[in-house]
Amino acid sequence: MSPPTHPTHPPIRPGGRPPGRRRPRRTLTALLAAVALGAGLQLPLSNGGAQAQEPAFDYAEALQKSMFFYEAQRSGPLPDDNRVSWRGDSALEDGADVGLDLTGGWYDAGDHVKFGLPMASSATLLAWGALANREGYEESGQLGYLKDNLRWVDDYFIRAHPEPNVFYAQVGNGSEDHRWWGPAEVMQMERPAYRVDAGCPGSDVAGETAAALAASSLVFAEDDPAYAATLVRHAEQLYSFADTYRGVYSNCVPARDFYNSWSGYQDELVWGAYWLYKATGEESYLEKAEAGYDLLSTEPQTDTHSYRWTISWDDKSYGIYALLAMETGEDRYVEDANRWLDFWTTGVDGRRVTYSPGGEAVLDSWGSLRYAANTAFVALVYSDWLQARDSERAGTYREFGRRQIDYALGDNPRGASYVVGFGVNPPRNPHHRTAHGSWTDQITAPVDSRHVLYGALVGGPSSANDQYTDSRQDYVSNEVATDYNAGFSGALAYLVGRYGGTPLADFPPAEQPDGPEMFVEGSQNATGATFTEIKATIRNRSAWPARTLSEGSFRYWFTLDEGVDPGQITLVSNYSECTDPVAGVHQAVGDLYYAELDCTGRLIYPGGQSQHRAEVQFRIDGGVNWDPSNDWSYQEIGQTPALTSHITLYDGDELVWGSEPAEVAQR
Repeated sequence: MSPPTHPTHPPIRPGGRPPGRRRPRRTLTALLAAVALGAGLQLPLSNGGAQAQEPAFDYAEALQKSMFFYEAQRSGPLPDDNRVSWRGDSALEDGADVGLDLTGGWYDAGDHVKFGLPMASSATLLAWGALANREGYEESGQLGYLKDNLRWVDDYFIRAHPEPNVFYAQVGNGSEDHRWWGPAEVMQMERPAYRVDAGCPGSDVAGETAAALAASSLVFAEDDPAYAATLVRHAEQLYSFADTYRGVYSNCVPARDFYNSWSGYQDELVWGAYWLYKATGEESYLEKAEAGYDLLSTEPQTDTHSYRWTISWDDKSYGIYALLAMETGEDRYVEDANRWLDFWTTGVDGRRVTYSPGGEAVLDSWGSLRYAANTAFVALVYSDWLQARDSERAGTYREFGRRQIDYALGDNPRGASYVVGFGVNPPRNPHHRTAHGSWTDQITAPVDSRHVLYGALVGGPSSANDQYTDSRQDYVSNEVATDYNAGFSGALAYLVGRYGGTPLADFPPAEQPDGPEMFVEGSQNATGATFTEIKATIRNRSAWPARTLSEGSFRYWFTLDEGVDPGQITLVSNYSECTDPVAGVHQAVGDLYYAELDCTGRLIYPGGQSQHRAEVQFRIDGGVNWDPSNDWSYQEIGQTPALTSHITLYDGDELVWGSEPAEVAQR
């Protein structure tokens, strides 16, 4: 397949700006056309005169599913157009402890903490991917979904920034959150909000969030300039806060055991300044980025900028090399970018990233594919800019980028995909609480995940041996996270722009529950000439979406036998996990009655061995003429507990399980 044609832009200087000229501040709408294009964020694709190879995978479908993954990570009240049938509203009280609305944003990974640094880093990379590869998003029909995902997280960042020098960098405590394994919709633990401010600053998280908002503003500038302006205003305030009050955020919020700021904040200050330059056109931001560049990390005991790692949620230095190279064309940036990408491809002074026999570039054991995907994204974008300057290197970087993405999609010795719900033999058991759908707070039960977390890139092989086991317990290889898919999405958009592709027409497919979500189990406790004693257990295994039964009650239906005085019928409970469950005996119609047992006040939710159930043992005594044999609810009751659809379960007034007698149902 030949690469698609692209519009021809006017000739531009490689860096996109004339030397020694200070630009006045301009509108965002003008900047989208004049700055973003001029700086190499969006360039015509070039293959150096060679025909593009026929793609091995449908990159558009993979991108479509990657966008879905971000929707599955949403926290807060979900919109009406939510496409993830097994997700519902969650964490609706976030921020209440500090008097703010901090709902929204993304859950970080398979847990439910909102970690600000990786969330913002993911948003910046997603926005960069849209700016660099808009054609791929448009051709795959995913640009609207990308914008929805960015707006979702950007709105959260705005809420988390209530004052110029205050930013809420985390919601939820990682240690407490990780003690529980269940779906987001029924979390019961406290979710404290943690902030950075002038007294305890976080230049890294504030600078990264400024970058995310600034980059996002360019995505929205053309069709929603007012929103873009709001994003820029918050970005500038956050950057000023980050720059004025220097500090590492993980010294102020409890993220050190999860997302410690290992690289410090210098990279985010340069990164944030660059993206604010793109969003505002203010030359002073570019000058600040270039001035701070020399303070970026170096290889041990040398003046050479670091090159043996890669762009990640923690360290943006490597992305900065490429961006400033494309922006200015200056040799020092180009040399740093080339050295870094040479380390990932041909090697530098005998050093090269480790490769598996099957071709994966393996930087680190934990989430190896996200590092390869992030590097692939920048390599692909940078290769097009580099083509006119160094076509051989450009071709090497481009092939590297395509090869790493293809490896993740299934071109590997296993012949299997590492993207959930995509390709051949994809992962089915990612380390993800809500997708798993356990109702007993157990990572091993049920055995199979109940939902398909379409589009999630798993960590992949933990060493350079192409080996992988699809185990939910293995968070090193089977973790998924918003930062795993960030560069991956941009790379997919690039490949769609080059090779084309077709998204699925009817996506996502409708999921069907794997059985009754809420139900009653019943069995005989005892029977006598005058009474019936039943053990009934309410169970909540809901997962489409998971939900709490807070006003649960059930009804045991019976026929009033001849000679039985309804006023003499008694209902008692000698054992119950609900407080005072006896709600009386009521006439339904004619000689049809029901005993009502009410568990209102007990939260029955799919969150633990005890939490997902409530047992009530009750006895109905009707006197000497009592005969249960013709009772509606008695007909399925045996000696062993089993589902009984004739004991009906309600959430408030809503019937959620069972079949009412015909006389009632018809009414």
